[in-house]
Amino acid sequence: MKRKKAKTGKNERAVPDYYARRAKKEHFPARSVYKLSEIQNKYRVLKPGGTVVDLGCAPGSWLRYAADVVGDSGCVIGIDPKGADIAISANMFIFQEDINELSFDAWRVIDRGVDAVLSDMAPATTGRKDVDAARSEQLCEMALYVADRALLTDGVFVCKIFQGGGFKAFSESVRVRFEKMKIYKPASCRKDSREIYIIGTGKKQEE
Repeated sequence: MKRKKAKTGKNERAVPDYYARRAKKEHFPARSVYKLSEIQNKYRVLKPGGTVVDLGCAPGSWLRYAADVVGDSGCVIGIDPKGADIAISANMFIFQEDINELSFDAWRVIDRGVDAVLSDMAPATTGRKDVDAARSEQLCEMALYVADRALLTDGVFVCKIFQGGGFKAFSESVRVRFEKMKIYKPASCRKDSREIYIIGTGKKQEE
């Protein structure tokens, strides 16, 4: 007779996985850095000397990674109400603000034109998939608004979205704005996660 495995009651996400342990070893504040590194390796969304906006930059893993790629001649602008838990380098600017209530100073910097808009924003989850997806879509629409306003021609857009009822409509909104649109789920995403990334490359010139 087989004995049933006892339930520990521990949340599996509370146990550091390979990517979490690697992030700690490499001094990144979160495992999410490897999602961006996979996207970068596949699509080359970041370039040396580029200007990047990182929406939802807390705790700072994407911010630091992007700053390393663009280098001293580039610039990364992070936006998040929580700020970032990393050492700030000379090529980083952080606005500790809500994406829905950006200050004049933040827009003044962004409106100069950027080469890439990254969004790893995620809503506070409720456990209801439909509600969480709808909240994610709202954040994505705001990220796309920033991209519409700030991206230079041929610019790049990377946006995390929870798959739900509005996913197809949003992906089509990205498709019409860019020469190419890809849907990609990095291997470093958790298996039980409904998140996926929409990547637009080659921002079309406004008519």
